[in-house]
Amino acid sequence: MRTTKGLILILAIAALKSCKEKPKPAPQPMKKKEVVYQVFTRLFGNTNTTNTPWGTIEENGVGKFADFSEKALTEIKALGVTHIWYTGVPHHAVINDYTEYGISNDDPDVVKGRAGSPYAVKDYYNVDPDLAIDPSKRLEEFKALVDRTHNAGMKVIIDIVPNHVARNYEGKTNPDGVEDFGSSDDTSKEYAVNNNFYYIPGEAFKVPDWQEGYLPLGGEENNLADSKFEENPAKWTGNGSRLAQPHYNDWYETVKINYGVRPDGAKDFDELPESFREKDYKEHYEFWKDKTLPDSWGKFKDIAQYWLDFGVDGFRFDMAEMVPVEFWSYLNSNIKMKNPDAFLLAEVYNPALYRDYIHKGKMDYLYDKVELYDSIKHIMKGYGWTDHIPVVQKGMADIEHHMLHFLENHDEQRIASPDFAGNAQLGKPAMVVSATISTSPTMIYFGQEVGEPGAEDAGFGDPTRTSIFDYVGVPHHQRWVNNKKFDGGQLTKEERELRDFYKRLLNFTISSEALMGEYQEIHFYNKDHTEDYDHRVLSFVRWTSNEKLIVLSNFDALKNYSLNLKVPEDVITKWELTDGDYPLSEVLYGEVSPKLSVINGQGQIQLDLAPLQSYIFKLK
Repeated sequence: MRTTKGLILILAIAALKSCKEKPKPAPQPMKKKEVVYQVFTRLFGNTNTTNTPWGTIEENGVGKFADFSEKALTEIKALGVTHIWYTGVPHHAVINDYTEYGISNDDPDVVKGRAGSPYAVKDYYNVDPDLAIDPSKRLEEFKALVDRTHNAGMKVIIDIVPNHVARNYEGKTNPDGVEDFGSSDDTSKEYAVNNNFYYIPGEAFKVPDWQEGYLPLGGEENNLADSKFEENPAKWTGNGSRLAQPHYNDWYETVKINYGVRPDGAKDFDELPESFREKDYKEHYEFWKDKTLPDSWGKFKDIAQYWLDFGVDGFRFDMAEMVPVEFWSYLNSNIKMKNPDAFLLAEVYNPALYRDYIHKGKMDYLYDKVELYDSIKHIMKGYGWTDHIPVVQKGMADIEHHMLHFLENHDEQRIASPDFAGNAQLGKPAMVVSATISTSPTMIYFGQEVGEPGAEDAGFGDPTRTSIFDYVGVPHHQRWVNNKKFDGGQLTKEERELRDFYKRLLNFTISSEALMGEYQEIHFYNKDHTEDYDHRVLSFVRWTSNEKLIVLSNFDALKNYSLNLKVPEDVITKWELTDGDYPLSEVLYGEVSPKLSVINGQGQIQLDLAPLQSYIFKLK
């Protein structure tokens, strides 16, 4: 017995010594915020200023992959960008003749605009021929752009649109073994689990009954614009219309994908158990691995993996809420198994679905449109109150990291448009709040940083948004492009100063530790305790043990505030500050250096806040 006990003791001491001798793992650097630069690829490098409504590619010009030169990418990176979302890359239907490259012409009756909707994808295994100098080498040219982007220190995001495809989908460059959408469908049935589309048996498709303003090509004569498109039987339209003749406001240029959801809503696939909300992508992957699934699921998995192999680092998923959450669990877990760092961003507008698509669907990020964006937009337009913003943040506290923030994207009105704020300067306090209030990524839309108003009548659709359907130049952005010097040489003084503001702000956000740390609003405390503080001002604090920030923004375009801003006692306690004076540095412009005075446990900062001014104070 003594021998056995002694041996056990010796072994235990040796094991303990071995554990002590193991080197400690190196501390991991704290993750910083990410910034996505959304750029409409065909518009970025276009220097043509003609802007004829419904203009051809020859009249109005088009940008190319090659326009994203090393210089251009260096300047985008210097703006404070970590990821570029190249919008409109997959080959979508266009009104341009590429038949010499083996591409069929598209019918204007099922194409929006002349350059086409980027969300009516015609071939998922290739890219828009408009974007290539040599359309026969368009994939090679895009691959070169992916490599240049990586070499510039940024990651690449492209669109995948699983809810629908172009009405005239043709996979001309499918990899070996990949079958086209719908090629094996039983078109005699409205629904079959492995059909890729839904059908209207016995009825042929009819183009919409056009109204003024919606005529294909603006009413221009074209031998294909004959109010006819051959599709028999008709398919359901992308937005879910089950009419053989969709309305002109429907997504008539697309057809809806079938994921095994019957017309009555019943599902022909397993639903995820509730417990999978808490499980990681590896467990989601295992759940689906051996199951028989609808054909469309595998087709989109193959598409995503093709682009990951190509070098793409992530995806923006269009109208994700129109596709069952179980499919996203399957797709995203497969993507993460291949690339755990893939950036997965989804368009979901129903707040009641947010947590399902994050936890069950394994999305990294969703648009924070209906909550934060809409609240800030109302404030910028003059009738919203900043009081609503802390309420939104409190309601999102459990998922705040997953809610990507933005003030512009291709679907939203430009800030400088008269139908929105009418003045790009009104976006400055809004952008400070949007970029610093949470740990989520920030997105900026190209041209936002120079006050682009989206005023061009490009053809399809109305101004206020930069057109995604037609060939057009983007004037303020073009002044920054400056004949492809990408140096802002033609910008006005105000535009240069605006871009400098965005550059300062975004670069701070991607370097700040505190912006990935704790958040607490001090807005309502100041409304109760600070004279002259009102609902046009917003304040909050962000911190980690190493960095402490006080953020203050004035949304009022006319009023100057003279404030003795208060930092509540509980924040002072959390920051472990005692009574006394603490110097502050202002991180955006450094024009003021006030002090935080702690008196009887409460912090106070005496300052003046000019119209539309923001301060980010850092405790020294």
